[in-house]
Amino acid sequence: MKPDEARPILDHLEELRWRIVKAGAAILLAAVVAFFFSDELRHLLELPFHRAQPESQFQVITPAEQWGVLMRIAFFGGLVLASPVVLYQIWAFINPALTQKERRWAVPLIAVMVVLFVAGLVFGYWVLPRGLEFLLEIFPDVRNDLRLSDYYSFVLRFLFAFGCSFLYPVFVFAAAAADLITSRQLASGRRWAVLAVVVVAALITPTGDALTLSLLAGPLYLMYEITYWVVRLVLRK
Repeated sequence: MKPDEARPILDHLEELRWRIVKAGAAILLAAVVAFFFSDELRHLLELPFHRAQPESQFQVITPAEQWGVLMRIAFFGGLVLASPVVLYQIWAFINPALTQKERRWAVPLIAVMVVLFVAGLVFGYWVLPRGLEFLLEIFPDVRNDLRLSDYYSFVLRFLFAFGCSFLYPVFVFAAAAADLITSRQLASGRRWAVLAVVVVAALITPTGDALTLSLLAGPLYLMYEITYWVVRLVLRK
């Protein structure tokens, strides 16, 4: 590769580095904000457990465990708060490669992605107590005094999985806007969509129970149908 050919690649890598730095700085600043509200966030995240197991409590095994949990809460809160900035940095990096037709959809799609991600978190939080009740009542005679770090690892993965899973309609719509897929193909692929939704829901649901799987698979397929009609009506020309 000639030096003049390698230069554009190095320019792209340099821009990518700065985009990552800016996204990371946004997450860090948002994490500092979330740190000051850690007590409120902790109460919110632990409430499903106390509702599912009123007589149980958390336990700590190592001296630094509470600090580690606090950092996880702050980082997770920072990631949620900074998600618009992170998505904007992704868009700004790929923007030069987009056509004029594709660029006009960028800002609306980013806004929809933020809304869907937050909606996934909210829905996951609503499902969480039901999943915990199922898992913690398999053996009724066992007292469920969970380790604090294990609980937060489970809860944060659970919520993040729900938030990310709600984003897929945006990618389907983006593919349709780029003429990679049509509404007719979406209509004919409904059977495969049902299978894919169930498989994905089973893979990303940490609880593994049928109730939580169905509670996630139902909205995912509903969003598939909504995406089909949006593609058909909005992009029909």
